[in-house]
Amino acid sequence: MKIGTIDIGTNSMRLLVADYKNNKIENRKKYVNTTRIGQGVDKDGYIIEEALERNLKALKEFSEICKKEECEEVYCMGTSALRDSKNGQEFVTRAKALTGIDVNIICGDEESNLGFMGVLQGTDGDKKEDILVLDIGGGSTEFIVGNEEGIKFCKSENVGALRMTEKFITTDPIDDEEFNEMVKFIEETISSTLDTLKFMKINKLVGIGGTITSLSAMNQELEVYSMEKVHNSVVTKKDLEKILQNLKKMTLNDKKMLKGLQPKRADIITSGVKILHIIMEKLEFEEIMISEYDNLEGLMCQKSKNMS
Repeated sequence: MKIGTIDIGTNSMRLLVADYKNNKIENRKKYVNTTRIGQGVDKDGYIIEEALERNLKALKEFSEICKKEECEEVYCMGTSALRDSKNGQEFVTRAKALTGIDVNIICGDEESNLGFMGVLQGTDGDKKEDILVLDIGGGSTEFIVGNEEGIKFCKSENVGALRMTEKFITTDPIDDEEFNEMVKFIEETISSTLDTLKFMKINKLVGIGGTITSLSAMNQELEVYSMEKVHNSVVTKKDLEKILQNLKKMTLNDKKMLKGLQPKRADIITSGVKILHIIMEKLEFEEIMISEYDNLEGLMCQKSKNMS
């Protein structure tokens, strides 16, 4: 059967349309719209009206795509910004009235679960070994350790590419002092999680989410984004450090011209890449594998299994 799944993230809204049969996802199509529902949420605790309207409009467009694609079911989840805002419920109500779609605001643990499920769908390798899945989003970063038998550890931390940029970065190009303040904050926030992870036997690091898929596309200098080229690609710590050094020196306009980076993500990419760099550095990982299968695929698997 044909299913649509939607993820309303802090920075972007994404749609997956695919066929689900025999526990397999086929003919995947993905759509992304940078809608920034989390704009200002960290500072004021509310989603501003402009962001609400922008996201309602995008959701309406996605619901039209689902109709055109003849999806039998459409499932939608809201993550970090909708969780943290005082008026997330208002969005849910207005979304239902406008599109007929039920937006389910999920907790950090559930988001982690779905991300992990999606990654397992997309890997062909040994699923018995423990992997660490990292999902660096706009508002939060999820850390998930497990294998095909289940999840052994999971934690959601409130450091994300949009949240950190809004909190610390005001200059263009980025001022060293602001950058170092941000680094200090990230390190302090996630240190206890990293301490726990250091003692776990993790065989592989896998990354999902917009920051990490963009990093792979930039590393490959892709003129046009390709799910196939990004999925299962590897970025080494050396590659990452080279990209980070360049990003720190560039102006926003320069970043918008970079191959592989969506211009709308240019203002937050440096913070996102730095979050990843800190994690790889502290946990001593030399490379990260990128998965194009994430919580959208996870949601599709979960819902389809519940139906059967």
